[in-house]
Amino acid sequence: MTTITPLSGVIPPVCTPLTPDREVDVPSLLRLVDHLVAGGVHGLFVLGSSSEAAYLTDGQRRLVVESVTAHVGGRLPVLAGAIDMTTPRVLDHVASVTAAGADGVVVTAPFYARTHPAEIARHYRAVAAASPVPVVAYDIPVAVHTKLPADVVLKLAADGVLAGLKDSSGDLAAFRKVVTGARGQGISGFSVLTGSELIVDSALAAGADGAVPGLANVDPHGYVRLHDLCRSGDWDGARAEQERLCALFGMVTVADPARMGPGSSALGAFKAALHLRGVIDCPATAEPQVPLEQDEVARVGKYLAAAGLH
Repeated sequence: MTTITPLSGVIPPVCTPLTPDREVDVPSLLRLVDHLVAGGVHGLFVLGSSSEAAYLTDGQRRLVVESVTAHVGGRLPVLAGAIDMTTPRVLDHVASVTAAGADGVVVTAPFYARTHPAEIARHYRAVAAASPVPVVAYDIPVAVHTKLPADVVLKLAADGVLAGLKDSSGDLAAFRKVVTGARGQGISGFSVLTGSELIVDSALAAGADGAVPGLANVDPHGYVRLHDLCRSGDWDGARAEQERLCALFGMVTVADPARMGPGSSALGAFKAALHLRGVIDCPATAEPQVPLEQDEVARVGKYLAAAGLH
């Protein structure tokens, strides 16, 4: 396994723009990358949840990684999700995305069948042994129905299996346990990143290395500003910026919950916002997600205006 500079800062999980017929819209994807880079982000994460990775074919996944890595040209680290149900399938994705140029891979616990902590550890050890690039664990229990145990994560980090953790559980107490455990054990070269849009200031105050917020697609400048305020010790300024971003995040609730699920609403809102901001050509989400209606898109626009974005 190769090494990379420890991950830190704001690393958005990049949305995947689609055409009206649900193919990857590469020109819009590259404009989105330019929008994020111009916002000052510190890295990019493709093929995560906000990327709709679970909805993309293997060919589409590879096209996303190839397009983004070629466009970035090494200016920023590009992480790629290698997300699937079992170890053999994840290993196939690792081979594909690393051949396409990814600098690191992001991997969940196995899912579909319930997984024991011992099996989770075996999974990550097998992936790390086969991966030519560093492996970041992805803790997202809402999707895989397993919470990564802190003791398992810390043991794998201490053994050099994991280069980092992206924690999208929203459990700040468990997150703090990993941060303090890594510090207390003197584990080096291990980055702890929050995936929650709403607690970035709290996570950074607790010792996080950075954040991977989906809303940073819409407002990368805001999250970079929040990061910089925290790093400078301006906690009052950071709190104000975090509260502005929390209000902007309200866009994920624009849809009628009787008509669609929260995933359709959130990803639809992010893409509608990017379309309204002129970054992507089409706000389509992947099937079978339900699209936003025009009045819901108009409400997204009101959230943008209230946050000072246009």
